[in-house]
Amino acid sequence: MNTEYYEILGVPPDASAEEIKKAYRKRAMACHPDRNPGDHEAEEKFKQATEAYEVLGDLEKRKIYDRYGLEGLRSSGYSGPGNFEDIFANFGDIFGDLFGFAAGGGQGRHRGPVAGSDLRYDLSISFMEAVHGVEKNIEITKRDTCWTCEGNGARPGHAPATCPTCRGRGQVIRAQGLFRMTTTCPECRGAGEIIKEPCSDCHGEGLVAKKKKVALKIPAGVDTGARMRLRGEGEGGRKGGPAGDLYVILHVETHEFFQRNDNDILFDLPVSFTQATLGDRLEIPTIHGAASLNIPKGTQSGQRFTLSGEGVPSLRGGGKGDTIITVQVRTPQHLTKRQKELLKEFAAIEQDKEGAKEEGLLKKIFHISS
Repeated sequence: MNTEYYEILGVPPDASAEEIKKAYRKRAMACHPDRNPGDHEAEEKFKQATEAYEVLGDLEKRKIYDRYGLEGLRSSGYSGPGNFEDIFANFGDIFGDLFGFAAGGGQGRHRGPVAGSDLRYDLSISFMEAVHGVEKNIEITKRDTCWTCEGNGARPGHAPATCPTCRGRGQVIRAQGLFRMTTTCPECRGAGEIIKEPCSDCHGEGLVAKKKKVALKIPAGVDTGARMRLRGEGEGGRKGGPAGDLYVILHVETHEFFQRNDNDILFDLPVSFTQATLGDRLEIPTIHGAASLNIPKGTQSGQRFTLSGEGVPSLRGGGKGDTIITVQVRTPQHLTKRQKELLKEFAAIEQDKEGAKEEGLLKKIFHISS
């Protein structure tokens, strides 16, 4: 068994395809001419490693090589990379195999169906629409598949021709000193073919601009940042490819009175001094309509009350959040003469009632702080 190629990559003859790939990647990057300018020994090692991987990375070539050696490969029609430019052309293909793209940023040709691009649409909805859900109709402008040419860009009765620049590969080799880079063909833009007789409707693009109305059913409980995906409502496909998707990003407007914390609603309720002191039963607004709230006697400003199940519906199911009410006691202003008299009378009674207690508390505070 001829093991020269295995020795070049530093792997055993029974190495797996993944081990061979990793070994080549490591050696190719270490000996790359761009990393070793003017180093002819490194250049030669790079060429040898690429030739070795071209054989060992191909299952059929490797089988022949393992059984019959290099002479067997030559007898089967393989003549090796041949020259320095071919080494780099092959390296461009191998580099794409290793990393998922062609060297130098080139793109593979797209002769088969081409899927349409996804689109984004930003939609603002009101606070209450987000809470309760809503149906909306939006109008989008997109490029859709041209039905005249069925998305291939050619005039009916005419077929696309092979690109003369890249000869259908979709890529060309460009020289940068000693290094050769595989890049996207500038004439066909990687398609491998050109349109000599373009469709009169899409002018060879395979897509035409159009406006379309799309119906949205926004569920109850969404919030800012929620994303809705509408399959097939994006840009049209070409050459029989599927359409892309439309992503609708929701932005919820603020409310004048209500605030949202997850699925809970926060609400500041203003009450008068007398309501807080004497207690009262109030009808208050919620996101689901009016509700009754009992304000106990002696309620303090900042005190909270919870209405269970009066919050936002959960998108995942399982009920609703709560409405949390914070009482804000309003201090009376612009009092009448009679109101002032009554408050002074109240204050005098309160002083007699609580004076000794407050005086004792003040003395304690002064004592601690001194």
